[in-house]
Amino acid sequence: MTASPDVVDDAPKAQEKPIPSATLGGDSKRSIEQLTLLLFITVPFLALLAAIPLAWGWGVSWLDLGLMVAMYYIGCHGITIGFHRYFTHGSFKAKRPLRIALAIAGSLAVEGPLVRWVADHRKHHKFSDAEGDPHSPWRYGETVPALLKGLWWAHIAWMFDEEQTSQQKYAPDLVKDSTLRAISRQFALWTVVSLMLPPLIGGLVTWSWQGAVTAFFWGSLVRVALLHHVTWSINSICHAVGKRPFKSRDRSGNVWWLAVLSCGESWHNLHHADPTSARHGVMRGQLDSSARIIRWFEKAGWAYDVRWPNEARIDARRKEESVGAA
Repeated sequence: MTASPDVVDDAPKAQEKPIPSATLGGDSKRSIEQLTLLLFITVPFLALLAAIPLAWGWGVSWLDLGLMVAMYYIGCHGITIGFHRYFTHGSFKAKRPLRIALAIAGSLAVEGPLVRWVADHRKHHKFSDAEGDPHSPWRYGETVPALLKGLWWAHIAWMFDEEQTSQQKYAPDLVKDSTLRAISRQFALWTVVSLMLPPLIGGLVTWSWQGAVTAFFWGSLVRVALLHHVTWSINSICHAVGKRPFKSRDRSGNVWWLAVLSCGESWHNLHHADPTSARHGVMRGQLDSSARIIRWFEKAGWAYDVRWPNEARIDARRKEESVGAA
């Protein structure tokens, strides 16, 4: 079997000894990481539901909002630039300090261990919207009831399925890196750091327990819940609706109203048409903050060999009607 083009080029060859697992539960979904993930899906989601009435009753400070926005975009770009464009698809190469920083920043999003996230996403690209895809919304068919069930599956339910994605098969390049393997295994630790940092800052700035509590509510719980559902919407909504100007073998679409919150990930049709591209929003007016930050990394010398799309590469992936309309 030939290697998937979506997997980074430096994946290692077969080894004499099996590499240690990069997550505490190995390939099994029944592990401490998954129990942690379940806890920090349900609790922040309840906080998100309570956010509006609570804000109406007692307000929200600028410090709370600042912590929520800052932590949101640190975690979001950690996922989009780090877990996704760099670790999953090799859209650019990074010097080791940046490589480690991206692994930690992505872990602060509380979306699961690095290696498991990457393995699942590489498998998704190999079988996108076909049998074997871990989270296709078309899993149950194309009728309205089937699609509704499929959207729920793609959005959240798939993470708790008994099916397994082999880390050794889909992410061997990450598993062999002892530092990345350690960061991945420390998912519970990074979850605690992610949730405790806002109340620590809020408490110290206001020098009060109330400041710590409100910072925890907005900067930790509401922030994590919002980021989770935006990220999962790329799996569900962006594979069910949206414009499709580029040729891809699946149903990935561009959903403009998710672009800012998803840091450019919702320009999903181009991504599936050209998975290794460092920029997803390639058309006029398509905001892609992740691509902008990668450009800054490149100018600083931290990132190199960036796979920027040129006009010829973009035009080659357009549908014929899109080329004619351009």
